[in-house]
Parts: sequence; C-alpha cells; structure tokens
Amino acid sequence: MLNNKTIVVGVTGGIAAYKACDVVSKLKKLGANIHVIMTKSACEFVNPLTFQTLSKNLVTVDMFAEPKTWEVEHIELAKKADAFLIVPASANFIGKISSGICDDMLTTTVMATTSKLIMAPAMNTNMYNNVIVQENLDKLKRIGWTVIDPASGELACGDIGAGKLQEVDKIVEVVKSCFEEIDRAKDLVGVNILVTAGPTIESIDPVRYITNRSSGKMGYSIARQAISRGANVTLVSGKVEIEKPKGLYKYIDIESADNLYETVTDEFSSNDVIIQSAAVADYKPKEYSDKKIKKSDEDLVIELSRNKDVAYEIGKEKGNKILVGFAAETNDVLTNATRKIKKKNLDFIVANDLTKKGAGFKSDTNIVKIIDVDGKVDEYPILKKTEVADVILDRIKNLIDEKNIR
Repeated sequence: MLNNKTIVVGVTGGIAAYKACDVVSKLKKLGANIHVIMTKSACEFVNPLTFQTLSKNLVTVDMFAEPKTWEVEHIELAKKADAFLIVPASANFIGKISSGICDDMLTTTVMATTSKLIMAPAMNTNMYNNVIVQENLDKLKRIGWTVIDPASGELACGDIGAGKLQEVDKIVEVVKSCFEEIDRAKDLVGVNILVTAGPTIESIDPVRYITNRSSGKMGYSIARQAISRGANVTLVSGKVEIEKPKGLYKYIDIESADNLYETVTDEFSSNDVIIQSAAVADYKPKEYSDKKIKKSDEDLVIELSRNKDVAYEIGKEKGNKILVGFAAETNDVLTNATRKIKKKNLDFIVANDLTKKGAGFKSDTNIVKIIDVDGKVDEYPILKKTEVADVILDRIKNLIDEKNIR
C-alpha cells in the first residue's frame, strides 16, 4: 500500500495521456496522495478537470497563472513529493529534462525536487529508437531515473514497434517497488559493517607478484548499497581501479593476505557485520627477493607457502557477529561452498560459478547462489551487482533483527 505517500504525476502531450488517468486512479486507490502537473500539450488530450476529479487535488498547468496559495507552487510541490512519476514521458520532455531545460511548470518542478524520479516513455517507434532519444534516456538512467521501458505493438499512428506506453498495472507495480526501496533506504542505520574487496598481492620480488583477476566490483557495490541504507561502512580494499564510495566511515588500503588478516583482526571488534568479498591469494612465495630475479637459461622454481585463511581465523572469534563469505568456483560450486560455511563459521555464503557468462570477476553482473547454515540454497538469475548487494544486505538485515544487533 502507498498510504501517506505523496506522488506528483507529470502528464506530457501524447495520445497515451488518457492512460495516465487510470494510473492516477489506481495509485489513489492504493492510498497515495496525488498531485498532477500537466503540460499545455497534455491538456489538448485530457481535460485537467479529469485529473482534478481523480486525484481530489487541484491540477497545475500554467507556471504564470495567478497563485491559489501564498506558497511558491513549484517549490512546494517539489518538497512535498516522495516520488515523481512522468506518464507518459514524451520525447520533448525527455530531451528538455536531460539537458536541464526548465521552461514550464513540470520541468521546473522536476528540477527542484530531490525525490525519487520515475518515467514511462511513450511515442512513435522511430522517435523512441532515435539515437538522440536513446542517449537522453541513458543519461537519465545514469543519474538515477527509473525508466519504465515502453511496450511493443501497434501504435496509434499505425506503426508497429516499441513505443507504446507500458501497461498501467506494470507502471503501478514499478512505483510500488520503488517505494519499497525508499522505505528500506535507511534500514541499516547504526550498524557497523566491514567489507573486504578486491584482490590481494603476494610479492615475489620488487617487480613481480602473485595475484588474481578480482576487480573489486562486488565488494564496492556492497559498500555503496550499505552506505545508502545508513550503515557505517569500513571498506578494506586491495588494489582496484574503482572510485571510492562516497560516505565511507573508513577506507583502508591493503596489499597482501597478511595485511588483510591484520586489518580485519584490528577492525573486528568495532564492527557488527563482516562481509568477506575480497579474493584472497591462498599462497605466497616462501621467500621474497629484495632484488629483481634475473632471467637465466634455467627454469625458475618458486616455492610457495600457505597464507592464513582469514575467514577461518575470524570465524573462531565470531561471537554474536554476522559473518558472510564468498565462494568463486569453477566446478562443484555447491559442494565446495557448503563445505566452507561450517569450517569458517559463516552465517551464509554467496557462491558463483566463474565459468558462467555474466558472472564473476570484472563483470557488472553476477549469478549467485546463497547458502545458509542449514544448507538451504536460494538461486538467483543474472542480476546487476548492485542488485546482488541488496539481496545480501536484505538477508543481513533479517539476521540483525533476529540477533538483536544495534
């Protein structure tokens, strides 16, 4: 339900404007408080009185109309909104808002809000597929807009293809899911979370070292999502080429597995949750040469010694803390991952098969299985790593509630 949620619905000019009436009606029935802003073009398709009747609020159209209150109208609507929904979003609106143009009440109000932004484009298929429109949509997605892709089919103009306004029920479902995200946005306030990320490096000599292919993307995604949900995040990271998340409580660079172990041990007592997504080298050279090893005509043999198992060592000291592990495997994924849960005293483990397309190192997506202490396995389809991060954090939130942590 959307009780006590304020949604500003922007209606732009297009034949699909009439469907916005159904959207407003259904959101209203879910308990939302709806304010409608129409462009002048939209008024050519639907009378403002229709939306006024459905929303039970005055409809705003003209930026220069005589004000009905002493409030600065577009600023007040921008502040009131928990979310903005533009339905339909025309190519004209998309172009203007992506360029920062504010020349009517709708674009001005959108520019002034800090609320959740959602749009449902609808237009002729050739317009929709135009490279300029697609670049504008990509830009808006990058800066945080939720874009509800149009459906395909026969359009009002007779053309066939993508461009039809998405089904009303699907639009409403997206709005509801966005509010679920908003409601959980600060569900980890007061929780101290340590995240390890990236590869470790084991030096052979001043030039060469042993490492792995980890990009750190999964750990950094977890850190970002945890920050956005209010947690105090300490990120312990190997060498990566990723910008540090904004809002970190603490950032610590590490290089070797020994560095990682020492850092996690030092930080262990001050954190409630330890998420171990770093890819730790299992072995290191038994001897380090402080001078570059010169090439010879003979084969070179490097003797390796076992690194400390960081997860195993901190698992001994677990207490009431939540420990999450990762298992990147190429075969026998479930068997290998499940074995690690009890050995390392984990609450759950996130396993993935590196041989699958779209999973593992350097990818922006992942395909994971999550296994808990009872052996229950939950499998997930290919997801963005930010989405996997929220799946992991949702489980952690449930464990926090169960263990009365905070």
